Amino acid sequence: MARPSLLAVSHGTSDVDGARSIAALVARVAERLPDVEVREAFVDVQQPDAPSALAGIDGRAVIVPLLLSHGFHVHHDLHGMVAERADAVVTDPLGPDALLTEVLATRLDGIGHPGYPVVLAVAGSRDERSVPDAEGMATLLRDRTGRRIDLAYLAARHPDLPTALAAAPDAVVATYLLGRGYFFDLAVRQAGEHPITPPLLDDLLADQGIPDALVDLVVARYERAHSG
Repeated sequence: MARPSLLAVSHGTSDVDGARSIAALVARVAERLPDVEVREAFVDVQQPDAPSALAGIDGRAVIVPLLLSHGFHVHHDLHGMVAERADAVVTDPLGPDALLTEVLATRLDGIGHPGYPVVLAVAGSRDERSVPDAEGMATLLRDRTGRRIDLAYLAARHPDLPTALAAAPDAVVATYLLGRGYFFDLAVRQAGEHPITPPLLDDLLADQGIPDALVDLVVARYERAHSG
């Protein structure tokens, strides 16, 4: 029996580099799963939209949200579109996870300032289910690095990034975003003179491609859903 298709669904962005990095991640996942049909779709901005992409899959499908927390898109958009598809399942989002912690720690090492406090900048969501995920990621990073980790939100919640940085004036900013786009641009502006890490998927730096840990994470989400 053929393995289920993997539909990797991200938010979508109008930023060329952000879109390219997501596409590169999906391509890497497809390379790792040569016996699986891997497709890409979006909940906003880009095409194909997730419901149309799922409708184009004939047979079983595993939808992996390329999103960092639970929230509206996961529970309303993605679970909603599989409600009448007994042959389709939605996995957990990517975060929080120890593999993301390793990428964040590597990004922090790359900007220096070891031992300095860290403000973890997350996108933010009005959905209450996103809060434990953000807090869980901060805890994982704190345990991994031994550094002070404060949370800040770029939208919808408090504290915002300027407030968090005012409380920790010597802090560096860890960007908890997959790719470049609106929220990363906002984080850069609000960070001001504070050092800031690139997004998790950023591959614009010399000698750095898509982190293997992120490919591992997407594949693990698929395999767990398929085997279950």
